[in-house]
Amino acid sequence: MTDKVFIALQNNSEAQAIIEAILGDNSSAIANESPGMVKIDCPGRLIVRRETVAEKMGREFDLQEIHINLISIGGNIDETDDEFVLSWNS
Repeated sequence: MTDKVFIALQNNSEAQAIIEAILGDNSSAIANESPGMVKIDCPGRLIVRRETVAEKMGREFDLQEIHINLISIGGNIDETDDEFVLSWNS
C-alpha cells in the first residue's frame, strides 16, 4: 500500500477556494488538473481546514459542504467540525 492520499474535486468555480485552501495548508500537495476534476495527491496526510476554506471563500464554510464538489478520496477519513483529514494511519 502506498502512503499517498488524495482528494478529487470537481473543477469548477465553487471548488476553487477549497482547492486553494488545501494547497495552502499542505505544502507537499500536488494538484493535477483536468477538464472535469482536480486531483490533489499528498504524501502521508492531507488536511482540509474549515477556517482556511472560509477565508478563501469570504464566508462561513461548513465542512459538510465539501461533499457537493467531492468526486473521490483515497485514504482513511478523520472528520471533525473544523478539519477533514485523510491518511492511511490512524
